[in-house]
Amino acid sequence: MAGSPLPSYSEIDVELETLADSQYFDSPDSPLPLLDYDDDHHHTDGQTLGGNRSTINIMSSTPKWMRTAQPLGRSLYQKALAAVQPRLTFGYVAWSLISLYVLYCILARSPLFASKLPGYSGPYEVGAIDVEVPVRTPRKISEQVLESDGKPAFELETVLFTLYYPAAKGSSGTGHHYWIPRPISITAEGYARAAHFNNFISRPVFTLFLWAIAGSIKIPAHVDVPLLKDEEEEFSVVVLSHGQASSRTDYTHYCGELASLGTVVAAIEHRDGSGPGSVVMSKDGKERKVMYLNKKELRGGKEMKSDDFKFQQLAFRQAEIEETIAVLQELHAGKGATVFANNARKEGRGLAEWESRLNFSQTVIAGHSLGATGALQVLRGATSAKNPAVGGIILDPGKSSGRLNTDIDVPILIIHSDSWSKKITPFFGRPHFDTVRDIARDVLKRVGSSWFVTSLRTSHPSVTDAPLIEPLLLSWTTGATIGAHRGLKEYVRVSQEFMDFLRNGSREGVLSEDVTHEEYGKDTMTEEQRRRMPKETTKYWQIHVAPPREE
Repeated sequence: MAGSPLPSYSEIDVELETLADSQYFDSPDSPLPLLDYDDDHHHTDGQTLGGNRSTINIMSSTPKWMRTAQPLGRSLYQKALAAVQPRLTFGYVAWSLISLYVLYCILARSPLFASKLPGYSGPYEVGAIDVEVPVRTPRKISEQVLESDGKPAFELETVLFTLYYPAAKGSSGTGHHYWIPRPISITAEGYARAAHFNNFISRPVFTLFLWAIAGSIKIPAHVDVPLLKDEEEEFSVVVLSHGQASSRTDYTHYCGELASLGTVVAAIEHRDGSGPGSVVMSKDGKERKVMYLNKKELRGGKEMKSDDFKFQQLAFRQAEIEETIAVLQELHAGKGATVFANNARKEGRGLAEWESRLNFSQTVIAGHSLGATGALQVLRGATSAKNPAVGGIILDPGKSSGRLNTDIDVPILIIHSDSWSKKITPFFGRPHFDTVRDIARDVLKRVGSSWFVTSLRTSHPSVTDAPLIEPLLLSWTTGATIGAHRGLKEYVRVSQEFMDFLRNGSREGVLSEDVTHEEYGKDTMTEEQRRRMPKETTKYWQIHVAPPREE
């Protein structure tokens, strides 16, 4: 065949291989893909010549260096369109729901990932007034100074409290107080200090977290509305002391509920270093921050015993409680206009109308946790002109806030949360529960009236606003199994029964019953008690100390 002529080009059978689906063009030496098509070369069904791959699929497998450049606007548009294109994936659905929820919260002015505080159930509207006035004699409660700057650690210049009081239904004031006082950054820094994580990184994180969770929450009480106009009625008085790492706004629902039932409540903000943070304001506009305090921040504090540190804090708290009572006595004496003029918070325009409206023969000192320890201390020496208290409401008295005062000559109501009674805690050589029970028994012997009860299915924060704002989170972290609203309702109910007893001597509800459990969890009820006691009482309460039942 050596002499055979070569076939011409047109006579050669050539089979063109189509671009296989598995072929990717990852390098400059790869075969050129079909990128652009003229109408003459493109089928009406959108398929490529010689194959079923679409232009979009080819583009997706084409290296960036070979793709046709597009105008920036068109490129951004296509990316945006792809981003919002529905995808039934878990992540897409989750982010869509979160975005819709955030949008709803913004439009409805509702807090993110939290609940609003509910209104109050009593027959009266509730008013609120922030009062900060100079104390009668500015003084240092202790000679302790801060290690950082040598300034006094326990200097008493002003006293700050919020008044919750009954007002006429339909009253409208100047708005509502924020649940987290402004600026939020001070409270956030205080919590960072309490968590031992205080630095320039953590503070903004804590601030953002508080703002997102509860920054928009407002207290339902109406600011600066007139006191209920009933010239014949004088209102009972409760002075409330908050717990460790808390403030005057942590118990607003408890205070507001009592006010809606006809009691004036003064919720103090302590500046003893136990709260997250507070701004001391004077009438001339000067401000001073008081932050959460660790004893190691005091000069010589590293060697100080914890009990000594708590003793100084409690002394400061007692002075603040006494100053608060003095301000309330001024309101009752007709000096409300002077109190308003001296109020650095610029509220209380109607305080002049409070003359002769407070019943100091029905004054109760109340407190929670560290505040309960302080309330027991303040009750030493009551009743007197300096301290007119005729009773005390003691909520979870502290387990690490020093010894509990036993020198008490007025009726007391001690309420333990379930978690407080359940956990056996050593307390100066014996169980804390036994110590508290013996205090209640001793007061019962002295004055004939004293109660010690446990609120079942509750936890230490159940009397605060926290479970109302974050019910699922608080239930999960604290172990409380009672509904947040129900738990607070029970606290308010028994507290009001105690107030009624002090006012008229009547024993109602839980306070009308005999002892049901001398020890926590150990039922000592008789069969007659079981038949007689309402299920609502046995379901939510254990009674450890009580006067004999009146038949």
